[in-house]
Amino acid sequence: MRKPIYVTMPTLAPLEEVNELMQGIWESGIMTHNGPLVQRFEKEVCDYLKVPQMVSCCNGTLALQMAIKAIGKQGEIITSPFTFIATISSIIWEHCTPVFVDIAPETLNMDASKIEEKITCHTVAIMPVHVFGNNCDFEAIDAVAEAHNIPVVYDACHSVGATYKGESVFKQGTISVTSFHATKMLNTAEGGGVFTLNKEIDEKLRRIRFFGFQNHADIVEDGFNGKMTEAHAAIGIANLRYLDKALADRKEKYTRYKEILSQNPEIRFQKITTGSNYSYFPVIFKDEKTALKVVATLNAENIFPRRYFYPSVNTFTKLLPYVPMPMSEDIASRILCLPLHVRMTMGDVMEIAELVLHTIK
Repeated sequence: MRKPIYVTMPTLAPLEEVNELMQGIWESGIMTHNGPLVQRFEKEVCDYLKVPQMVSCCNGTLALQMAIKAIGKQGEIITSPFTFIATISSIIWEHCTPVFVDIAPETLNMDASKIEEKITCHTVAIMPVHVFGNNCDFEAIDAVAEAHNIPVVYDACHSVGATYKGESVFKQGTISVTSFHATKMLNTAEGGGVFTLNKEIDEKLRRIRFFGFQNHADIVEDGFNGKMTEAHAAIGIANLRYLDKALADRKEKYTRYKEILSQNPEIRFQKITTGSNYSYFPVIFKDEKTALKVVATLNAENIFPRRYFYPSVNTFTKLLPYVPMPMSEDIASRILCLPLHVRMTMGDVMEIAELVLHTIK
């Protein structure tokens, strides 16, 4: 049987380039505590994205928690039910309450027109999610946030390489958070980053990342240990050199998938807003039965799509009371992300697309 084709795989620099950076770590003996490679990684990412500053940390979930801590208030946070559980757990861990706004079925992002009705005196932030690297409606969301003087924390964990009006999406909102997990466009194996244009918030985030210390002398914030290690930064520095190639490869394969699968009018695709990084290829089928039939067909060929995001997180009743989100629950039941990564060939893309078409004809 062929080697398995997974829904995603990391884009990795040649091992010798990582080893060269690792050699420097061994020679210096500096493994963590905002070491030289962490500082270099932050600078190189900022230079690449043309953003003023970034605070790196050990994973994307903790990055979201850091952002919420930096807001400095506990209460309700308005967010999407169509997301990974980390979005919700970060809110709960910071003693806040998720309040869901259902999604727009075309973009799969939070329906900005429904945000205002969920704002109360307890609302402390809005946390929209750029689902699959597809930009939210910045103008509509920011207009509501400004009218009510509420900060916006964008969950941009899928969005490295995504742009808005020619600039990085990480310039949007009060704070923007991303992930450098192994499956993301830029990876450090595990890692996260927090972006803000506000220098005071940036300094607060750096204190939060290191137990709340001010100049290693006094604790002035409720912080924790969120530091990225030198080893993870080394992987990120090496991988950053290949990000342009990875982004171009994703878009090319995404386009080919869509060309083939568009032959069947029953297959729906996410409506892409401008500036997407094409990091995933979601396909929406007419019903759950069809989606599961496609999964079975592909699995039999050692091909493994993923039901992102299933189930809709508002249904996790062991964490929070159930609130119906009909659009999110419907889409979650019949969506699949097909394999899309740099290790696939264009032949793989074409074969998978043809298998899908054959299964649902």
